[in-house]
Amino acid sequence: MLAVLAVVSWARGWELLGLSWWIWLLLGVPALLLTVDLFMTFGGGRGLVRSRRAALLLLGLLVFGNFVALSILVAGLVTTSTENLGGGELLLTAFAIWSTDVIVFALLYWELDSGGPAARTRVRGRAVPDFQFPQDENPQLAPNGWSPQVWDYAYLALTNAIAFSPTDAMPLSLRAKATMGLESAISAVIVLLVAARAVNVLGS
Repeated sequence: MLAVLAVVSWARGWELLGLSWWIWLLLGVPALLLTVDLFMTFGGGRGLVRSRRAALLLLGLLVFGNFVALSILVAGLVTTSTENLGGGELLLTAFAIWSTDVIVFALLYWELDSGGPAARTRVRGRAVPDFQFPQDENPQLAPNGWSPQVWDYAYLALTNAIAFSPTDAMPLSLRAKATMGLESAISAVIVLLVAARAVNVLGS
């Protein structure tokens, strides 16, 4: 999404806060590394990230990069006039940052819960989970041996970004609550502030 935003910004001559289109590519470098790593590990290969600490560091860089992108957008909303910030630029920029927010936090939840995916495969069950899914509370509704997969964490991140609160899985640990709170805060800023500005921009 950041690459698409960069290409469209280059083609349309968009310069939010006077920053060139390549700033979005720069902020997307950690996402590019993660994408390359996922493709390298697809099918059992060895990727660039070979430890849980390195994975968490890369995800932390993604969160930081997304926060910087959000700061640029908010500063642009505050300082740029309606004539210089069109509806298309505003909505595409906001959607790129919001969608990146959802994907990054989905992977972060997947990596944080119960010591990470590798630890969950080595130990049967989730003795000390960071998130309580409905299947944990009602095991009779889940298949035998059920455990959350990456798509469960993606749904958790999506609903948390939309509702600004837990809707499916409940955070149990402090780090789970902190990460969900941070995602909700980022999403709230994007959705509420950008929506308020977009009404004026699109109607002008």
